[in-house]
Amino acid sequence: MKVVLAELTSAKKRFEELILRKATILETIRSQGKLNPELEKKIKETWDSTTLEDLYLPYKPKRKTRADTAREKGLEPLAKQLMSQGNGDPEQLANRFINPKVESIEEALQGARDIIAEWIHEMDHVRQLVRSSFERSAEIISKVGRGKSDEGIKYKDYYEFSERLNRCPSHRILAIFRGEDEGFLKVSIHPDEERLLNQLHQRLIKGRGDSSLQVEMAMEDSYKRLLQPSIETEFRASARKKADEEAITIFAENLRQLLLAAPLGNKPIMGIDPGFRTGCKVVCLNAYGDLVWNGTIYPHPPQQEGIQAAKTIYDIVQKYKIEAIAVGNGTAGRETIDFCKGIRGIEHVEIYPVSEAGASIYSASDVAREEFPELDLTVRGAISIGRRLMDPLAELVKIDAKQIGVGQYQHDVDQGLLREKLDRVIESCVNSVGINLHTASKHLLAYVSGLGPSLAATIVQQRTENGPFESRAALLKVPRLGPKAFEQCAGFLRIPDSKNALDNSAVHPERYKVVAQMAKDHSVSVEEFISNPAARKGIQLEKYIDKDLGMPTLQDIMKELEKPGLDPRGVAETFEFSAVRKIEDLEPGMQLNGIVTNLAQFGAFVDIGVKQDGMIHISQITDKFIKSPSDVLQLGQQVRVRVVEIDIVRKRVSLSMKGVS
Repeated sequence: MKVVLAELTSAKKRFEELILRKATILETIRSQGKLNPELEKKIKETWDSTTLEDLYLPYKPKRKTRADTAREKGLEPLAKQLMSQGNGDPEQLANRFINPKVESIEEALQGARDIIAEWIHEMDHVRQLVRSSFERSAEIISKVGRGKSDEGIKYKDYYEFSERLNRCPSHRILAIFRGEDEGFLKVSIHPDEERLLNQLHQRLIKGRGDSSLQVEMAMEDSYKRLLQPSIETEFRASARKKADEEAITIFAENLRQLLLAAPLGNKPIMGIDPGFRTGCKVVCLNAYGDLVWNGTIYPHPPQQEGIQAAKTIYDIVQKYKIEAIAVGNGTAGRETIDFCKGIRGIEHVEIYPVSEAGASIYSASDVAREEFPELDLTVRGAISIGRRLMDPLAELVKIDAKQIGVGQYQHDVDQGLLREKLDRVIESCVNSVGINLHTASKHLLAYVSGLGPSLAATIVQQRTENGPFESRAALLKVPRLGPKAFEQCAGFLRIPDSKNALDNSAVHPERYKVVAQMAKDHSVSVEEFISNPAARKGIQLEKYIDKDLGMPTLQDIMKELEKPGLDPRGVAETFEFSAVRKIEDLEPGMQLNGIVTNLAQFGAFVDIGVKQDGMIHISQITDKFIKSPSDVLQLGQQVRVRVVEIDIVRKRVSLSMKGVS
């Protein structure tokens, strides 16, 4: 429902912007004294922004043009005579316009052609014809910039490239435009020019006389100098917009999957930010995610203090009753996992590789400085890694979503649209999971419907000063949290140990009465009604329908009572890589364990434990046809893959899931 409402809000915003644009256009044309009833009717009745701008084009204020200069010389009557394509001799007609401002017949004809070219450019039916040709046949063409072939080698695939624009996938369009923005590629978009000019000739040229020849010359000039660049700009913008929207949609879905990754839950956890020369930063967190210990060990070269490091890990595991270890998957990640697995006496502790994406961004952020002002950046990073295992959603909301690394070209796309979409995803995830009011940070609470940064901070302050909330109703004591905000947020907040079991469910407080009535009608307590499926068996929901409560809501309540307080994300699972360590260890045909780290339109990226993610092309994911890799795969999913090809120089590994045992 929230997604639908957000889309409706966006549509309303676009509608309101179009209304304002119409008003501006009408007022501008009216102020010029050129608004007639027919034009006003067309403007008011059109709801297509492109058509609207075409109608406005002849009246749109613009810089002085060649046609304006010709008009100032008094050549517009000559242009009209030529445009009529009569039988008169153009040179004889032009000779009449020789004056101090016009020195020759050719200058007069050129000026008239400039005026005709502008008329043609502003004809809405001509622009529609050109636009239609672009839609059908335009190709996007890219070439390497002069002297840029070595410097721009990463764009080598686009040095001599062309593809039908309407078939070019979004990731390719974004890559080409990025290459152009960085100065390595020259990019153009062109339709079938010969065919289009023939169509324009049929539309605009009425005869075969010399005047028609002048109009034809003006037509070709209009196309090459005015129409083609103008419509190309339109199609560049629309292609980029479409590519942006597709890339943002993929990014948003990836983010959703990452945020909804299964948590380990509230357990004492050790977080390790691994490293070689600088050592491994180690932290211990209690079951609430609070820091209780931190330090540094040096189990790897050059220090190689393995015995001391193992003793430190063993001692703090015992002291803080650590149940799981989260190890960052960056530099020295595999080595640190192997080291921890080799420590005697902690075999019962589960070890998990955890994505470090965005951890360094968090470490240097205002959020991290506020949480841990006295700690080093690397220690903050280790805390983030540990908390990500405990509850990915609660920790990742603190990081700018663009920095989490689950999209492509996120710095190239429309940043406003990206932020709007990602914020919407985060809010949706937070509200779908439900938030533990005892442990939630203000950053997490800020995404709950009806709250926001200010109220979230006030709730945390109230909790800190007065202890945990005993019930949802206690939220009404929070300053500035009124009935409306309570109505919006209460259903998304959970209180696990509340006296009212419904406080730990998705049932909204305004529906508690109906649940209590159901329990009373079956002669059981509310607690038994929730915990005992037999107590709910045979209930007739029709009895509880009234003007404020319909069957769909009653059905939702019953579904929630089947699993009150259950986290829909499941539980985190351990994972173990295959024996390979580096890209040089790989051979075609090898079958390996992997974790899906990113999904794109063209395929999936998989961590196989060799420092460089491999890529599965969409055609290699399954034997069945799929529109998107997300039809089959999810971020964090454990997969079995086969090595297809290795390019050590370019550090590329091609993988397949077909024929894997």
